[in-house]
Amino acid sequence: MKPLQWIQERYSQEILLTHSFREDDTVVIQSSSLKNIAQALKETPELDFNFLMDLTAVDYFHLKKMPRFEVVYHFYSLKWNHRLRLKIPVDEKNAEVDTLCDLWPSANWYEREVWDMFGIRFKGHPNLKRILMYDEFKGHPLRKDYPFNKRQPLVGPVN
Repeated sequence: MKPLQWIQERYSQEILLTHSFREDDTVVIQSSSLKNIAQALKETPELDFNFLMDLTAVDYFHLKKMPRFEVVYHFYSLKWNHRLRLKIPVDEKNAEVDTLCDLWPSANWYEREVWDMFGIRFKGHPNLKRILMYDEFKGHPLRKDYPFNKRQPLVGPVN
């Protein structure tokens, strides 16, 4: 059974949208369902999504899309050669989703990068702090409303 069909049969109430194009399956789900669905994707033998290939975010500020952000996960099953994209709409006022670090340890740095660049928090993350920008950096530079000419505080030498 294809992963998209499997998810649609079991989680129809949590799904907001699905689409497939040239074997590229995408499922948009509610944020509250992320942990349960992600765990099922990993632990169900006929799916076996054992590899989190990427985790990123998208800011739809200029498109005026609501909610403003989407957190995007790219999963792969080494055993079955399946790929799946999972998207979570995230509101700007409550920019937070559950961490997946406990399921895929590689999510740790991906989630830190999304926090650093977009300001989206990951509830339950073991060490959510900046990973690319320095600690005194103000704001989140991949947000579409971040001022490109903003001056940042200067950081002196570390003693």
